[in-house]
Amino acid sequence: MAEENKKKGNTPDAGNEGGLERFGLALAQWSEKWFPDALVFALVGIVIVFIIGLLLGESPVKLAVEGGKSFWVLVPFTMQMAMVIIGGYVVASSPPVHKLIEKLADIPKTGRGAVAFIAAFSMITSLLSWGFSLIFSGLLVRELTRRVKGLDYRAAGSAAYLGLGAVWALGLSSSAAMMMATKGAIPPKLYAISGVIPLTQTLFIWPTLLTAIALIVISIPIAYFSAPKPERAKTAEDFGIKFESVDISLEPRKKPGEWLEYSPILTVLIVALLGWYLFDVFQKSPMGPLAALDLNNYNLIFIALGMLLHWRPRRFVRSVADSVPATGGVLIQFPFYAVIFGMIVGTGITKWLADIFVAISTQGTYPLLVALYSAILGVFIPSGGSKWVIEAPYVLQAAAQHQVNMGWVVQIYNAAEALPNLLNPFWMLPLLGMLHMKARDLVGYSVLQLMFHIPLVFFLCWLFARFIPFVPPILG
Repeated sequence: MAEENKKKGNTPDAGNEGGLERFGLALAQWSEKWFPDALVFALVGIVIVFIIGLLLGESPVKLAVEGGKSFWVLVPFTMQMAMVIIGGYVVASSPPVHKLIEKLADIPKTGRGAVAFIAAFSMITSLLSWGFSLIFSGLLVRELTRRVKGLDYRAAGSAAYLGLGAVWALGLSSSAAMMMATKGAIPPKLYAISGVIPLTQTLFIWPTLLTAIALIVISIPIAYFSAPKPERAKTAEDFGIKFESVDISLEPRKKPGEWLEYSPILTVLIVALLGWYLFDVFQKSPMGPLAALDLNNYNLIFIALGMLLHWRPRRFVRSVADSVPATGGVLIQFPFYAVIFGMIVGTGITKWLADIFVAISTQGTYPLLVALYSAILGVFIPSGGSKWVIEAPYVLQAAAQHQVNMGWVVQIYNAAEALPNLLNPFWMLPLLGMLHMKARDLVGYSVLQLMFHIPLVFFLCWLFARFIPFVPPILG
């Protein structure tokens, strides 16, 4: 046993590993031992917010009532998140994309190289869609565990999650940027403060691009050098996990009544119908096609694309069934996060936070305070869209008072609110379901990334705010 522990890096004299590898192993071992399950994390969050409310003078009855009546408030959002997982899975597991994953999995030859490879694809694909990024990266990990000997399963899983913890909100699935670019999606009271903030002032500006590039450039080497070498790696086999290749074959038709299940006729007709609808939505969007890329349309695109790529309804339905187990954590935990949301929004906690924020900020410190506040609040409300609705009114009001570009404030929020994702297991749930892991298995390496991301993100948020001129709200 002692020899085995030494082999896996569980003793101080595990070898002559580098400093970053040694630190990564230490964090991984700490998180495996001490980090709670994702559900426990949510329940502890409820207790913490409840205590904060009591300290602020809120009635325990009011806190309980506001939290309890919000238990089901995220049901539509929960369904959307479940469909993100299903849509991403059916696309990523389709024959054409799965063949691409197999070809990509042939490229890395070492455990460290595979971890860096996963990290790169996780972050790049998250700029397109965070849901697709999670599923695509998860399937890539599963395939690489079958091909690369000595691949540390913890480091690989954490690398697959990097897109959600680094750059996703700087890409096309940014809830905050998409909402602010769509007049009909902005609450009236918020619109009176900010007006419409087009994507040309948020996602498609040079500071956003440079921030995304900087995060990608710094994250890949960290993932590479922190990953344990083969003799100290804890592989999927060490976790008792073994993945078979995704079955993309189709069993022969046996009954006459199954012919429509095996025929592409219905697939072509339904996809054509959905495609017609999407074309009409994008064409008639008053703020341009990109403004129509909300979460519902993203999900519809991926479901339609998944149907088309699977070609036959029988294969598509089987892929959907395979994806369902990965939705379990989302379905049971989102309601508990809704309790946290309700206690913050339905009581004086929000006003207290807002008053402090406006009182202590100046033009120079404002970008840093927005980043810090967004990151801290993200630990308790790990939802980019829902949290932005809470923050936006007083955050953008302060931006207008301090003459700070409101489009860049949205991007400060986006960059900073991704940071707690590296600690909070909320968005890990789909990936954990796919990889059959616990949050504690990944958090050690994601916390290591967090230590580097925090100073970089805060510095860039502050620096670029100094160079982007203030633009008055676009009202009308």
